[in-house]
Amino acid sequence: MPPAPAGGAAPRDEEQESEERIVVRDRRRIDPNGTQPRTSEGGPEKSAEPVEQAAPAETVEVPAELSADVETLRKELEERTSDLKRVVAEYANYRRRVERDRALAGEQATGALLSSLLPVLDDLDRAREHGDLVGPFAAVADQLVSVLTKAGLTPYGEAGDPFDPMHHEAVAHSLSPDVTEPTCVMVMRRGYRHGERMLRPAMVAVADPDPSGPAETEPAAEQESGADSGSES
Repeated sequence: MPPAPAGGAAPRDEEQESEERIVVRDRRRIDPNGTQPRTSEGGPEKSAEPVEQAAPAETVEVPAELSADVETLRKELEERTSDLKRVVAEYANYRRRVERDRALAGEQATGALLSSLLPVLDDLDRAREHGDLVGPFAAVADQLVSVLTKAGLTPYGEAGDPFDPMHHEAVAHSLSPDVTEPTCVMVMRRGYRHGERMLRPAMVAVADPDPSGPAETEPAAEQESGADSGSES
């Protein structure tokens, strides 16, 4: 054995002289060779214990007092629901009534405005009959009539129309063998409508069938011809 070194130090053995070994600890939670989680010891983590299924709920008997309260609340809920439906229906009817009244008020206002312009249209008709509606004045008149027509103004009343006392105002009366019913033979002033509403009746002259016309003289002529043939025989 070699002599001990000076200073009294103990000789090192071969294991002490070798370098200390480096230890690496893997603390990752996931196994690098798989997808299973690992425990603190490095192995795969054990799966959790299965959860026990809950036992079915037991039927709970409702006390009589609580059952009566529930029935009362149910009746009150039905009453409030019925009241709400009634209020909704009344509001819907109110909206329809307001919209109808608004539309009627608009039609009445438009009708009043159109009625105020009817004398102007009468003057234009007279100027047209006399041949004075020519040039730029005629173009303006046609444009005015077009605008009023788009607003719903409709003229009516022509010679030859059947007489209707609801839409015609008769200012003259005569008999004519050329008609088979009361007929408008002359229009003094045209009538106007706005939609279904009559703004002004047409002023017309009416002719009734003539009772002594050709329709009744023909039988008399046939009787005379029959009498003549009998006397000759």
